[in-house]
Amino acid sequence: MSEPELQLVARRIRTFPDFPIPGVLFRDISPLLKDPESFRACIRLLASHLKTAHGGKIDYIAGLDSRGFLFGPSLAQELGLGFVLIRKRGKLPGPTVSASYALEYGKAELEIQKDALEPGQKVAVVDDLLATGGTMCTACELLGQLGAEVLECVTLVELTSLKGREKLGSVPFFSLLQYE
Repeated sequence: MSEPELQLVARRIRTFPDFPIPGVLFRDISPLLKDPESFRACIRLLASHLKTAHGGKIDYIAGLDSRGFLFGPSLAQELGLGFVLIRKRGKLPGPTVSASYALEYGKAELEIQKDALEPGQKVAVVDDLLATGGTMCTACELLGQLGAEVLECVTLVELTSLKGREKLGSVPFFSLLQYE
């Protein structure tokens, strides 16, 4: 991994204490998205990792609603792959499969179109951040319902103190930047 590129990416993540509630240290990716050079570096680093780890074995990149949509299409293009949407319930037309997951207060559901992938296709899942791992784990379950194989999950930022990586079980996980 290119250390100068990683530092360029890291400098574009800013921190806001007590947002959205007291006690939370929010990691804001907005400056990274504003800066083309940093954003390109982020995509190159994620692509380089996936190429090294999986060679040409990945068939598709799947992105999580909604910030995974910011990184996923660019990552897919960098790798010469297609991009698949995993959305919040009720946002996709046509036949879908869904899976629910627990939130702090209630539950949420993710969906994917039934014809998004064929059984046996290999997928890498991307999102901006891994916190508790609930959304990412549910996305892996959805892909499994379609018979796809999740090769790895990748994010820009990982909040290590929340142990989301553990929730993914045996699914490999990679993040560019780690924070407590």
